[in-house]
Amino acid sequence: MIKQSKLKKSRFLQRKRRHNRVRNKVSGSAERPRLVVFRSLKNIEGQLVNDETGRTLLGLSTVSAGLRDFSAEGGNPRVEQAFAAGKALAEKAKAEGIESIVFDRGGYRYHGRVKAFADGAREGGLKF
Repeated sequence: MIKQSKLKKSRFLQRKRRHNRVRNKVSGSAERPRLVVFRSLKNIEGQLVNDETGRTLLGLSTVSAGLRDFSAEGGNPRVEQAFAAGKALAEKAKAEGIESIVFDRGGYRYHGRVKAFADGAREGGLKF
């Protein structure tokens, strides 16, 4: 465990602290897995996790084969790519028989690419 005084020193540790706060309230199961989002400077990743068994059911990233050559038409290309990634993850989840999930924003603000990823998953057919 990291001491509280050290948690305020870097952005990474601040995000970890926020993520721990979210994780105390959010848990996934086999019927309703947790959709975890990780955002880097260039890419975004999403995973469906069953916390009861500690296993990842499926995952998708913007560097995966189907989304690597994504071309945006308008505004912000990374936001549009995150939307497409969320939609693709939802389609993979529907193929596996998963329809409802719990969203874990991973300590990030529900804004920008994280929100676009969630909106794409909703449009793909997942229920939050």
